[in-house]
This record gives sequence, structure tokens and C-alpha cells, in this order.
Amino acid sequence: MGVRETVTRWPLLRQFLDGDRLGRGRAARTRRSAELTPRTAGADRVVKSICPFCAVGCGQQVFVTDGAITQIEGDPDSPVSRGRLCPKGAASKQLVSHPRREYTVKYRRPHGTEWEELELDTAMDMIADRVIATRAESWQWEQDGSRTRRAMGLASLGGATLDNEENYLMKKLYTAMGAIQIENQARI
Repeated sequence: MGVRETVTRWPLLRQFLDGDRLGRGRAARTRRSAELTPRTAGADRVVKSICPFCAVGCGQQVFVTDGAITQIEGDPDSPVSRGRLCPKGAASKQLVSHPRREYTVKYRRPHGTEWEELELDTAMDMIADRVIATRAESWQWEQDGSRTRRAMGLASLGGATLDNEENYLMKKLYTAMGAIQIENQARI
């Protein structure tokens, strides 16, 4: 290895010798970094999405390879975020690929100390039965001579991770069931 090759292995000297005074181009590269390829390079397709973490609605580009998500980045076409994501949005790939992600319904019985797994159909039936029973028990046709038609035992606290359309549908559903206490985390 010649003297110039030995000296140019040092990034600071490379900055001056290669004319890259700010160290943003060739001077910042190493052999290893020159061989790296972006995680997005081998993607079969790119799917546009919205970040699920808050009500801002930052645009995301989801890179998919062989049916699996390989990378999630900000969408530069998004008028909301213009290609930027906060740390939560940048880490949203973990929502679908983290090894500790739960794929089953967990239920802890009243006064129970352990979680048990339930079939999805069983859990949905339990929820439906409880909603119907609560609505029947807490229904008010009128109060003090005024017509109310409401269920005082039902309430909803929507999350900021839901988008506008999901929150709209939740509002319609709970209103149809007679609930009047309908709020969203984004307003609290």
C-alpha cells in the first residue's frame, strides 16, 4: 500500500486531499460504506400509507419485499410531513415485525391473575353480548319529562392513532347505540 493510500484512509486528510472540505461526499465514505446498499433497493413494491401513531397523519412509504415489510420511510409527496417522520413514525415497522408482537386475543377474567388466550370469534361474541346487555340496562327513554333516548352506560374514548375516517365511524356507531359520552384522546 502506497503512502497516499495509507494517508487517505484517515477521513480528515481525505477531506483536504480530495477537495471535499466539508466532509460530506467522498471524504465521509469508507470501504464498508461504499459497499452498502439501502434497505429499499431490493423492494418489490412501495405502498403509500399513513403513520398510525397520532392524529397528524404523516405520509409513509412502506417498502415490501416478498410480501414482507423491509423498511418504512417518510413520504416526500405528503403535504403533511413532506418526507419526515418523528421517532415513533420512523420505528413503526416494529408494529408488524417485532418478535414480541401479540397475534392472539388475550383476556383476563374478573378477579383473575393470569392472561388466557381466546379465539377471536369468542372474544367478539363476548364484547357484543356485553354491549347489548349494557345498552339494555342503561337505556333512558326520557328524563324529567324530556325525551332523551340514550344509553348512559356506554361511552367511547377514541385514540389519536385512529385516522379521521375511523373516528367518524366510531362516532356514528356509538351515537347509533345511544351513547352521549363520546370523546377523543386528541382533544384531551
